[in-house]
Amino acid sequence: MKVAIHHRTPLPGSYRAARVASLFNIEGDADFRLEIEAPLAERPWRIGLITGPSGTGKTSLAQALFGREAAPQSWPDLPLIDALAPGAEFDTVTAALAAVGLGSVPSWLRPWRHLSNGEQFRAGLARVLCEAPGFALVDEFTSTIDRRVAQIGAAAFAKAWRRGGKGQFVAVTCHEDVTDWLQPDWVIDTRHGAFRWRHLRRAPSLALDIHQTDSSFWPGFEPHHYLKLPAMVAPNYYVGFVDGAPVAHLCVSTRPGLVEARACRLVILPEWQGAGLGLRFLNEIAALWRRGVNRYEKPMPMLFHTSHPGLAAALRRDPFWAQVSAELLGGSKARSRESLQRSAEKRGDFSGKGGYGGHFRAVQGFRYVE
Repeated sequence: MKVAIHHRTPLPGSYRAARVASLFNIEGDADFRLEIEAPLAERPWRIGLITGPSGTGKTSLAQALFGREAAPQSWPDLPLIDALAPGAEFDTVTAALAAVGLGSVPSWLRPWRHLSNGEQFRAGLARVLCEAPGFALVDEFTSTIDRRVAQIGAAAFAKAWRRGGKGQFVAVTCHEDVTDWLQPDWVIDTRHGAFRWRHLRRAPSLALDIHQTDSSFWPGFEPHHYLKLPAMVAPNYYVGFVDGAPVAHLCVSTRPGLVEARACRLVILPEWQGAGLGLRFLNEIAALWRRGVNRYEKPMPMLFHTSHPGLAAALRRDPFWAQVSAELLGGSKARSRESLQRSAEKRGDFSGKGGYGGHFRAVQGFRYVE
């Protein structure tokens, strides 16, 4: 299929236009022309990419090839969790948000206009996944966001798009750095007027260095954790670094008698969500404890509890984890309050108040079984 684009622009008769044409030897017109051979019907495809510098005809080419422009997305002034696919199942929406790396639960409760540029970009991709159209076109793909966020977000979306449905998706962008992360089936480069099919390959790898640390890193991760919790008892802190920057956090403590370890406070910073780091980070630390690589020098199986629907679903799919519990409601707040008061009285402190529990939170428990 050959596509020819010709935007006619006759030279105006103004003084300035005539002077510019004379200075730079422009004769006849200032038309824009682009011709590209794009044999898209030769083989089936799921994801395509049109890339090139600004002003090289990317948007015009997309319209000529597919007969449409990217439809602008309008968002109601509702929390993101309500604005996305109102008629879809709750788990479908949360799965789409997690799939594109927008797993920070506090962001789900904010309207789209209160999200950062990176979060708005991922929310738009989640909307495409929820609506699952037969064809979707996104112009200015990743153009307004940090390049690391763009790359991780592109990889997360591509993985989710290929996993579900049979629709076709086309990204239009001036940034070539997302190509290896998006893994398109074909690429059109408007800079050189070239089309090429691509063979799918793995997205670029990320090296995660894991270090046992102290609590000093937690304040940087705490705002991104979906629960507000008191400090763990005698925790072991682990932080994952990519190129020297902290990106992942986990705490591990032990149950009485050193019979099992318990992991908690798993946080992946928002710009790194969707890259698959979280579960691999958790698995590696669980494997270390299972082999006895800990300060107790004792092998211990790992327990992990979460109420995050996306993380719970990922753990159920992982062969290294087995689900061992599920509770729809939190513990009794009255019993918790009484227990705290008794503990305070033993210390001679009669001001013990508060209590935990009584919330509607489906907590799911898993054990590392590798």
